Order: sequence, then C-alpha cells, then structure tokens
Amino acid sequence: MRLLLPLLALLLLGLNLRPVLALPGPLLAAIQQDTLLTSSAAGLLSMLPVMAMGLCALAGSYLQRWPGTFRGVLLGAVIIAGACALRGIWWQPAGLIATALLAGIGIALVQALLPGWIKQHYPQHSSRLMGLYTTAIMGGAALAAASAAPLALAISWQSTLALWGLPALLAAVMWYCCGQTSAPRQTTAAPAPLHRRAWLLMFYFGIGTGAYTLVLAWLPPFFVQQGWSPQHSGYLLAGLTLTEVVAGLLVATLIPRFHDRRRLLLPVLGLLLAGLICLMLAPSTLALLAILLLGLGIGALFPLSLIVTLDQAETPQQAGKLMGFVQGGGYMIASLMPLLAGVIRQMLGDLQQAFSVMAAGVVVLLIMTLWLKPQGENE
Repeated sequence: MRLLLPLLALLLLGLNLRPVLALPGPLLAAIQQDTLLTSSAAGLLSMLPVMAMGLCALAGSYLQRWPGTFRGVLLGAVIIAGACALRGIWWQPAGLIATALLAGIGIALVQALLPGWIKQHYPQHSSRLMGLYTTAIMGGAALAAASAAPLALAISWQSTLALWGLPALLAAVMWYCCGQTSAPRQTTAAPAPLHRRAWLLMFYFGIGTGAYTLVLAWLPPFFVQQGWSPQHSGYLLAGLTLTEVVAGLLVATLIPRFHDRRRLLLPVLGLLLAGLICLMLAPSTLALLAILLLGLGIGALFPLSLIVTLDQAETPQQAGKLMGFVQGGGYMIASLMPLLAGVIRQMLGDLQQAFSVMAAGVVVLLIMTLWLKPQGENE
C-alpha cells in the first residue's frame, strides 16, 4: 500500500509529459486559420519543449542540487499546468510559442529528475515503476492525440489546449502528497571521463529521436493535407503511439537474447525506413501500413539506442555522465527536425520532402550502426 500514492503520482506525472507536444498537430489547421500561425512558427511549438529537455538533461546533476528532486518535480508539474491554462486566454502566435517554451521547461524538469528519484527511493521496484512511468508517457501522447479534434469541436481548440492544465495540476497535488522523503546520503565520486564514443552515440540518439519528434508534430497536419479529417489524423497518431508502446515491450522481452544489439537495430531501422517510404510514395493508400511500420521502428529504436549507450559505459559513474550527455545533446538535435519540417512545409507547401530528409537520416543511422560493436569487441 505504501507504493500506491507514489504510483498514482508517477502515472499522472508521466501522463502529462507529452500532450503539449501531441496536441497541436491534430488542431493545427484550426490554429492556423484563427491565428495565421506560419508553418515555420508551428515547428517551434515542438522544437522548444524538446530543446528544453536536452538542456535539462545536460544540467541534471545541477538540478538535483538545486532546486532538488522533490521541489524540482513539483515545480515542473505546476509549470506545465500553468502553461496549459495560459493557452486558454493567450492563444495568439506569441502566446502559443511562449507557453510551448514554458511547458517545455516544466516537462524537462520532471523528465530529468523523476527517474533518479525512482531509483533512489524505490530501488527494489525501480524497473517496474520505470516501465509504468514510460508507458504513462506514451499513453498521455496517445490520449491527447485521439481526443484533441473531438474536444475542439465540442469546446474550441483553445479550451482543449487549456484543459490539459487540470491533469497536470492534479499530478502536482498528488506529488506534493507523497511528501519529501529523506534520501540516502550519497558519496561524492570523482568526475567520470566522457566515453570516447560519446559524440557518435549522441548523434545516433538525436537522429533517431528526430523521427519521433517529426511524426509527433507533423503527422496529423500531413494527413489533413492529404484529405483526412482532423479527428482521423489524430487517431492515426494515437495508433502510432500505442504501437510504439508495443514495440518497447517487445524490445524488453527480446533484448536479453541479443548480445550484439546490431542484430536488432538493423531490422528496426529497416522498419522505420520502410514506414517513411510509405509516406513518401503513397501516404493515403499505405497510411495504416506506414503507421504500423513507423510505430514499431520508432518505439523500438528509442530504448535500443539507450541500451546501446549503457552498453558502452564501463562504470556506473561513466554511465550516468554518458547518458546525460547523449540524451541532452540528442534531444537538442532532435528538436531541430520539427522546425526544419515546418520551414520545408512553408517553402514547398508539402511535408513529403521532410520525410525524405528523415529517410536520409535513417540511412545514416544504418551506416553508424555498423560501428556499434559490443563493448568487448570495441578494441
């Protein structure tokens, strides 16, 4: 029973970490009609939160000292709630962009601090809690994408964006009720050297995560442009997100059988590339196949890229430093993809060229994968 309150808080916190990214896509046509928001500016709605994630990942050790894990997570949840609520009244382009950055800071605080809190306070349950937490993150994206257009028809898109402030506020209250528990005293260790493959791993994670940020921001507008309704385009994004969850669970089941992670990475990248090709060649005809392939590819690539990063670390200290560097720099790289897609759409009137750029990035990942040998074979 002592796990019930933290579990509810974790689920609610996770649920609120992706709606800010997933909501604008299905609503973009209405947003642009009412606000004259350009496609380039729309790209900032996804770019800024993801870039904030990267900056906070790089500053994770500093955030643990100030404001501290408990207060930092609480502050992050309150910031998310406030940013969402502001969108109900400050829905002009400047307001949407400013609240995207504000919400991104809140998301980044929670995302940078909460996993460490789980491992520190519930080490015997950390794997299970982390699994539930990441599932809640994906579930929040799916719920936001599926509900955005129907809610907008019922209460307006401005109110739909603001409505997500309520679950974020509830998450803050639940987290506060957990209370600030005393943490085990940690010894100060000497700084770990940065791994020699850190830059390779950072670009690998960043390019792969760019596929996720691209589809999260631009898949619904792309299908609306193809003639789909906002509701059905939102359902496609929700289906893709749920497929990502399935792929992540499959990776967790299969990974112990593959000491050489490349044997999984290469087919996963093949699925991702095939999904992008479907969008480039026949998006309307092959929509469901594209969603299945993209969901499996993106959903498996994310945990695999983190597993490969951990494989390269030789000590716990090096693992922590390497993960912070790879995720921090990687998220900043990934944040550029939604902005680039918005610029391409504004200049060329279509997003297929953006998918072509992403497909080229996947080809680069296929080549980079050949260098990701198991740790014992690196020399």
